Amino acid sequence: MTILIEQPQLESQVEDQKFSSETNELLLDGGFVMPKTVSNNGLVAEELVSSNEFIAREINSFGQSFRDYDAESERQKSVEEFYRLQHINQTYDFVKRMREEYGKLNRVEMSIWECCELLNEVVDESDPDLDEPQIMHLLQSAEAIRKDYPDEDWLHLTALIHDLGKVLLLPSFGGLPQWAVVGDTFPLGCAFDEGNVHHKYFKENPDYNNPAYNTKYGIYSEGCGLDNVMISWGHDDYMYLVAKENRTTLPPAALFIIRYHSFYPFHTVGTYKHLMNEEDAKNLKWLKVFNKYDLYSKSKEKIDVEKVKPYYLSLIDKYFPAKLRW
Repeated sequence: MTILIEQPQLESQVEDQKFSSETNELLLDGGFVMPKTVSNNGLVAEELVSSNEFIAREINSFGQSFRDYDAESERQKSVEEFYRLQHINQTYDFVKRMREEYGKLNRVEMSIWECCELLNEVVDESDPDLDEPQIMHLLQSAEAIRKDYPDEDWLHLTALIHDLGKVLLLPSFGGLPQWAVVGDTFPLGCAFDEGNVHHKYFKENPDYNNPAYNTKYGIYSEGCGLDNVMISWGHDDYMYLVAKENRTTLPPAALFIIRYHSFYPFHTVGTYKHLMNEEDAKNLKWLKVFNKYDLYSKSKEKIDVEKVKPYYLSLIDKYFPAKLRW
């Protein structure tokens, strides 16, 4: 299937550039090739790798701009109510309890593909751009990346599995409320930055007036690293724990993408960067690449699941055990 729609030009955020002496292509840490940057009418755009390139759409499946949280619609009203509940209830103590409970990985044993199929039952109420079952979004993202990065199979698989943690919404996984599973993520234990969507609702969060938590650094320090920061609980952190504890052989950049792809205040708005370390800065380059495909591939177009399934099963077999603890 081809997804080819007009693309808004984006500025490159790449720093500390290194180029291969043989190909003159930009290298990311770990030796992976990133598209070179080229000038286009004063703006910097990505020079995509493949000739059959994915070009990001300008409007979502509702015919609106992506991540427009102010648009007047019934969907937007429900999204704002979601964020009100999320911002009130996600506290430092709550996240600590969730990580301890779900880190046991004692719910079920199943394969990655079995989990993909479970997502047919899940719709993300926080998403202003899509109301399709989640498995279709996973395949749209993975196939778009596959076109541009045909040799980076780890990135294809990362796209396929990045949202699998949304099974937390299902009764067999505790049936957690939407506000505890989806939506943008953010740090706890320090001040809630105004770069967070619907920031006003944090004022009702018990941590908001806690002097230990309501300063810029809170309980953290400059450059402490995101691994040492408590991030709001949801599908990102859960899938990260599942992949890590089941000893996936995916590279560190993949785990970083899985864990922080919903951390929009960080990787898109640019907040909380005082908390990241050098390793985070390296992995952020791949997260920015991934975000384009995660966001702009959301559409009503369908992927032929049976046609692409054998390819993704081969990747699952390469990077994961047959059965995982969830």
